[in-house]
Amino acid sequence: MISEKMKSFVEGSSVIRAMFEEGKKLANEYGADKVYDFSLGNPNVPAPVEVNQAIKDIVDSEDSVLIHGYMSNSGYEEVRKAIAENINKRFETNFDETNIVMTVGAAGGLNVILKSILNPGDEVIVFAPYFGEYRSYVGNYDGEIVVVPADLRDFQLNLAEFEKLITVKTKAVIINNPNNPSGTVYSEQTILELSKILNQKQEELGTDIYLISDEPYRELVYDGVEVVYLPKYYDNTIVGYSYSKSLSLPGERIGYLVIPDEATDSEQLKAAANVATRILGFVNAPSLMQRVIAKCLEVEVDVTPYNRNRELLYNSLVEYGYECVKPQGAFYMFVKTPVGENIFVQAAKKYHILVVPGSSFACPGYVRIAYCVSYDTIKNSLPGFQELAKQFGLMIE
Repeated sequence: MISEKMKSFVEGSSVIRAMFEEGKKLANEYGADKVYDFSLGNPNVPAPVEVNQAIKDIVDSEDSVLIHGYMSNSGYEEVRKAIAENINKRFETNFDETNIVMTVGAAGGLNVILKSILNPGDEVIVFAPYFGEYRSYVGNYDGEIVVVPADLRDFQLNLAEFEKLITVKTKAVIINNPNNPSGTVYSEQTILELSKILNQKQEELGTDIYLISDEPYRELVYDGVEVVYLPKYYDNTIVGYSYSKSLSLPGERIGYLVIPDEATDSEQLKAAANVATRILGFVNAPSLMQRVIAKCLEVEVDVTPYNRNRELLYNSLVEYGYECVKPQGAFYMFVKTPVGENIFVQAAKKYHILVVPGSSFACPGYVRIAYCVSYDTIKNSLPGFQELAKQFGLMIE
């Protein structure tokens, strides 16, 4: 019999993954071109040519034993050094290889850092809407999730409610910037206010509160929006990054943590993250992909296909009467439903449209649409969205 903890995880298993599996079944039944699966953030844009070339160059020119062998649990020193130098160049920071821990994607990185810092009963604050897997990650280490209600006006951080929820049990705060599912990018003013609150609460309570910045969508922004770099605003920041979205490599599971020297107990944190990588069973991040991304740090991320999708979907849905804050980053649209979200989700399936209910992100009354699909998928889905708008009174025929 499985463990009691796993029973609860299985019962609350990802709705997103369930929708994805349902999409595959519908595609087999009706044809892939007649199913509009917006459930999973699986990039439709191919990896840059530089990635494939780097793989070929490495495999053709390097010793296969070295390519596929073990290394330090934190990753290849030369790769970590290259990443640190790239971050310094972009954000005027002062990191070196000791500040970088290579991880098995952003999810692996979050699990590594949460295992490194959490004691049973410690609280981790998240802001709705938030990526639902955070609850499972925190629960892995017997921590408790505390959810800040969403600011439905623009999905910026609800700092007034946040401040009320900080206690002596608060060990960490997770923010996802740009945000999944809303596509919101947190403004510099928001980050300044967040940092001020955290510094005041640390002093008031005599505790250390880590700010974990989950940033897999950092490069996917539109209209000249800037994503500020949090370690420059708050000393106790730890950054988790992944190349899953920026380089379209979700299945390769490659990313890193940044643990600044300014963070409390930084040397212990680095050592703990190194050991956690091993005892969680990752051992190390994928060896070949570490070498690949080191050669691709200067690759320009082309958001043109995503922006084209964003414009078509947003403008069409607004025209049909739907309410939505236009996303500034990532590749998700968080749309208010004209009826209960589950009623809407089920009705959408009749048109072979698969979207994820907002309650999966602690924000009921909305659905998430992942527009990292082909342009034709969006274009061909629009008649279905239009019929739904008519059905639920958003459009008058």
